[in-house]
Amino acid sequence: EVQLVESGGGSVQAGGSLRLSCAASGFTFDDYAIGWFRQAPGKEREGVSCIFSSGAAAYYADSVKGRFTLSRYNAKNTVYLQMNNLKVEDTAVYYCARGCPMGSYGMDYWGVGTQVTVSS
Repeated sequence: EVQLVESGGGSVQAGGSLRLSCAASGFTFDDYAIGWFRQAPGKEREGVSCIFSSGAAAYYADSVKGRFTLSRYNAKNTVYLQMNNLKVEDTAVYYCARGCPMGSYGMDYWGVGTQVTVSS
């Protein structure tokens, strides 16, 4: 059974940092891109970032470029999303997905999400 479990969300003031983790199981982790998307109340889902199986390339939404860094550790079946200089508009539920939730790429499984709240 494919599982993606997010952790690391919380509440932080603007300018602060959080690191989200996604622990994957039930599939050959090395074979898949892993990504993050977010959804805020009343807003459409937004692809945030994804990283391909080798870890050599990662993609970021313009809204987070320069502030978020995605990395993967295949030996631990885990990806980390380091979020720095957080803004109020980053407030959302963040979901980890198998695949790449950006552009024309697809994703097929995702977790239940972790809440990130940024206050001014």
